Amino acid sequence: MSDSPLEELEVHEHTEHAEHAARENDPLISQVTLSIAVLAVLAAVAASLETTEGDKAIVGKNEAVLEQNRATDAWNLYEAKSLKKNLYEIAADTPGPKAPGYAKIASKNSTDQAGVQAQAKAFEAARDKRDGEAQVHELRHGWLTIASTLLHMAIAIATLSIILHKRWPWITSLILAGAGCAIAALDYLMALPAI
Repeated sequence: MSDSPLEELEVHEHTEHAEHAARENDPLISQVTLSIAVLAVLAAVAASLETTEGDKAIVGKNEAVLEQNRATDAWNLYEAKSLKKNLYEIAADTPGPKAPGYAKIASKNSTDQAGVQAQAKAFEAARDKRDGEAQVHELRHGWLTIASTLLHMAIAIATLSIILHKRWPWITSLILAGAGCAIAALDYLMALPAI
């Protein structure tokens, strides 16, 4: 999901506050202003990655559903072959000149059935693979949502440092930003557990 217009407006307002404060040539304000600019970039990257992971999760789930539909169709064909095989076996057991032909058709349906079964199992394996990939993207999306939120909070709190002309909000914002960056980095380096 991309940043909402409200989030974009908030980031813009915080950036304007930071630019105004930077003109005052105060070292604290200059440091906070620079950190806000860096945090805005990091927040944009995290939000972009969050959107990408959300999209990949949706695509993966859709592909899993398509593979399930293919598997269902294959299992339906398998059952149809089974019914035909059974009917031709019954017909082959009936004495008459066509019995050997019916036995041959029953045997062919039995052979076809094995191939269709293998195809259905392959579709199910593909479904499971796609579903697993989608779940990984869902997990990443969730963690990146948290990381992005922490980075946006850090920007807002850093702005308080400029308004209040105090250092503690800036340090708090850096801690939040560090947590957000750590979560985003860990999300890509290793699979984080579900949230």
